[in-house]
Amino acid sequence: MDKDRQRVEDALLGAVTTPDAYLTEIASHLISAGGKRLRPVFTIVASQVGNDAPASREAILGGISCELVHLGSLYHDDVMDESTQRRGVDTVNAKWGNLQAILAGDFLLAKASEIAAGLGVEVAELLARTIGELCQGQILELRHTYNVSRPVDAYLSSIDGKTASLYSTAARIGGLVAGHSREVIDALTAYGTAYGMVFQIVDDVLDLTATDAQLGKPAGHDMEEGVYTLPVLHTLAAGGAAADELASILGKPLNETERLHVLEIVRNGTGVATAIDAARSFVADAERACDALPQGITTDAMRAATAALLATVS
Repeated sequence: MDKDRQRVEDALLGAVTTPDAYLTEIASHLISAGGKRLRPVFTIVASQVGNDAPASREAILGGISCELVHLGSLYHDDVMDESTQRRGVDTVNAKWGNLQAILAGDFLLAKASEIAAGLGVEVAELLARTIGELCQGQILELRHTYNVSRPVDAYLSSIDGKTASLYSTAARIGGLVAGHSREVIDALTAYGTAYGMVFQIVDDVLDLTATDAQLGKPAGHDMEEGVYTLPVLHTLAAGGAAADELASILGKPLNETERLHVLEIVRNGTGVATAIDAARSFVADAERACDALPQGITTDAMRAATAALLATVS
């Protein structure tokens, strides 16, 4: 996998290199900052189910098309959130400005689409649809900003779109370029969705339960920004004096004293445990998807990946 990771890095940089050095610098900024490259890993691993062969050129290209979509969305997210730091470096919007960040994000999405088109009509259509799902998930989240009555179903639909859809697509592309059967491709897709749901719920739990030092930012940042995630929603739904107090404080931007107080309420309530139970149910979905795949070390690693995610909060 180490050799494949280097191939991914080389392909990512190659994809955004242009005759314009200025655009190349901006487009490659977050690539050079590093990252886990989970989406390319998903595509490669999915392509290797049942064969464990070295990653094909098509799997590498499919993986970087998904990673470029992810990176493009980060450029846009940082503009919306007015973020100044990501992955230990200045964000593109902080260093070059919002207009450059938006256009460079669009450029990354365009390059992703170009690469996907070279892998066939089905992959191109899939990636285009996924970009739409990312936008829909983000818009659904924005619709419920500062809404203490945000339905749990709306939260789940939002994270399905903004997070899980790209993991699902990365896995599906791996199956498609490897020529797996439709049954295997569908199982890989289901696994990607389940993993993405676990990933986001765990991330939302950690945002509320980890320390500022562990997170590298203030705990409860999402809540501070008016994004009420699953642990908060379940704390509110539990009722009682604590829920009433939480509802009375939320619904508006928080000052530092309020941020610390609502964190205490959420951490002392049952909402975190209920959210972890929800993540556990998606781990079970991932297990069922793995049961439908050819068995071997690759499928075992996929099982272990979702279990490891859950273990960070339970």
